[in-house]
Amino acid sequence: MHVLTYLAIVKVALIIALVYLAYIDFRSFQLPNAITLPMIAIGILLNIVDTPYPGLASPTSSLLGAIAGFALLWALDKMYYWAKKQHGIGLGDAKLLSALGAWLGLDAIPNILLIASITGVIGGVLWIRFQKQTIRSAFPFGPFLAFAGIIELLWPQLLQALILNSPT
Repeated sequence: MHVLTYLAIVKVALIIALVYLAYIDFRSFQLPNAITLPMIAIGILLNIVDTPYPGLASPTSSLLGAIAGFALLWALDKMYYWAKKQHGIGLGDAKLLSALGAWLGLDAIPNILLIASITGVIGGVLWIRFQKQTIRSAFPFGPFLAFAGIIELLWPQLLQALILNSPT
């Protein structure tokens, strides 16, 4: 199998999983462990197993990305809980970011978080407006993590290019 074909299959599989998870989260406010946990394991394995085809990240970056992805959102939720006495983000979101870190590596985490946060704010405003919700209403963040993961997978240098080429 040609390297480009292998990488295309891997990328399409990840995109399908992310689109499916976004749909589930949008409809049910849940990201099932039955999907997110295997995604973490598969992402790490794809980047660790020595095959004639390159992974999407180095083994070290994959492991650190999985750990950092979960830890960042877990810590954010703990800080929010400490301040407000309620959870602010679901652990399904943390597991999804962990899976993205496992697949795409540690360097992808900041880009994914930035893209997901920006699109999440826009989506949140639309959610409040069209779903007749309040600012305190629950809101699915998984679709925005999935969208950001797809952007980072397909165009990993997009954010840097936009920042570096922006007019000053």
